[in-house]
Amino acid sequence: MEVLTVEHLSFTYPQASSPALEDVGFGLAPGEFVTLCGATGSGKSTLLRLLKRELSPRGEQSGRILLCGEPADSLPPRQAARTVGFVMQQPEQQLVTDRVWHELAFGLENLGLPRELIARRVAETAGYFGIADWYDREVDTLSGGQKQLLCLAAAVAMQPALLLLDEPTARLDPIAASAFFDTLRRLNRDLSVTVLLSEHRLEQALPLSDRMLVLEGGRLREDGAPRRVIPRLAGSPALLRAMPAAARMGAALGAAECPLTVREGRKWLGRHCIPPAGGTDSSAAPAVNPDAPAAPAARSSASAPAAAPGACAPAGFSGARRESAALELREVWFRYEKQAPDVLRGLSLTVRQGEIFCVLGGNGSGKTTALGVAAGLLRPYGGGVRVFGRRLRAYPGQSLYRGCLALLPQDVQTVFLRNTVREELADAGTDASALPFDLGRLLDRHPYDLSGGEQQLLALARVLASSPRLLLLDEPTKGLDAGARENLIGILRDLRNAGMTVVAVTHDVDFAALCADRCALFFRGQTVSEGTPEAFFSENRFYTTAASRITRGYFDRVVTVEQAIARCAACLRREAADADD
Repeated sequence: MEVLTVEHLSFTYPQASSPALEDVGFGLAPGEFVTLCGATGSGKSTLLRLLKRELSPRGEQSGRILLCGEPADSLPPRQAARTVGFVMQQPEQQLVTDRVWHELAFGLENLGLPRELIARRVAETAGYFGIADWYDREVDTLSGGQKQLLCLAAAVAMQPALLLLDEPTARLDPIAASAFFDTLRRLNRDLSVTVLLSEHRLEQALPLSDRMLVLEGGRLREDGAPRRVIPRLAGSPALLRAMPAAARMGAALGAAECPLTVREGRKWLGRHCIPPAGGTDSSAAPAVNPDAPAAPAARSSASAPAAAPGACAPAGFSGARRESAALELREVWFRYEKQAPDVLRGLSLTVRQGEIFCVLGGNGSGKTTALGVAAGLLRPYGGGVRVFGRRLRAYPGQSLYRGCLALLPQDVQTVFLRNTVREELADAGTDASALPFDLGRLLDRHPYDLSGGEQQLLALARVLASSPRLLLLDEPTKGLDAGARENLIGILRDLRNAGMTVVAVTHDVDFAALCADRCALFFRGQTVSEGTPEAFFSENRFYTTAASRITRGYFDRVVTVEQAIARCAACLRREAADADD
């Protein structure tokens, strides 16, 4: 018997002109691991929420959903709650208690289980997930990765037949995300938990998957094993761009079998693309991002224009002009409470005008805190911050936020104030026709009914409406598919070329590799390295791209799939020419 059966499922949101899902049908066998793929707005989150009855959105629904052979809408409340576990993208929206052990026990208590059984389940779950050391900790003290692992543990403690996960690694750094996927793999293999995972990080998700489901425009386009489905996406570049780096390289270079992992990609390179004798092939290796603007030349203080008090204009340190800096943090120290440990520890950072600067690092390393300090929302107890050469206190009232600086927070829902997308745009003083991306079909939707990626774009539209010269972004690609991410990169490049400076905190290494002019790595409240994407990612082992891992030792300074394909193709052509000679 199938754990889940979906038959002719269609769904339309209130006042929407077209369905979010249309005639979707599939089934999941016990113990299967299935990844749900698709572009932002393709219906992934809607589908998952419909499968968890307690989270079903309002709207017009048709078709059938069966859980273990029974209609989902006819199950008693407690049976429905324990049959399907759900892990959300934002753990803060799912955590409801104050301490770790309370969170593990909460769902079991609501099922009315005996106290002895609850104690046994909680102890067993804490041991399995390796979180016994956190048992008495307050939930608010956990890092983002720990919170997400706790959400997963709390869901598994209820022993669901089906585990649904909606972008669970969107807020996790690469190392924490890898650990999360490893835990999912163990759950699936050790306990035969059936998993349906919606995820944009397909580099790690698809190698774990028995099947992949591809949604396109609310319809189920593909259903099958990843190695069979991916070649069928060759005619859909937007979908193919989301696939693992090895698979994209294989598709472009005519691999007979679809490689999925870094190891498989390296094996293919070893068989088909041998670099010249004497070491790696460094020919045609770009030293810098080709789209990067030239660094602005420093001018003397005599040539600097005077600025009105509070204006967003260059001004220098006493004694020396630093006009090329849009943002400077000098020996900044910050802690959230007097007795708490320091989050920023003498942080020094300079972002030049007219560049895209990406900040990477682990959860809890101080990245988001640094943005808050830079935006004047958090006050450091040591060091100083300058925006376009002026100390923050030189911007009276709200002048810093009028045409000068804007911050897109990590939790974009805090930006929304109105009941529809149309009203949100009007409130910000803009409309859909003025945007560099399409929100037209969403105008009558409530912002909270949008997918995570759609919410991200709407929040970005509100922030850009203020026409800032310095744009601070906290996880801007969270919830975005590969196509939407490339669109965002194009938007940010255009803004940079028009004179805007962009600082982006991100866990998305591919976004940083494609977009940034420079990157920095945070660790324990400090920057430990900076450089161009080619230098930065080529020197990292964990905070790097899959393309770099695949090609390292074969080609120098390759960090994007596009670079890897170009260098491999050139190598293959050279070998073919040598064979002809």
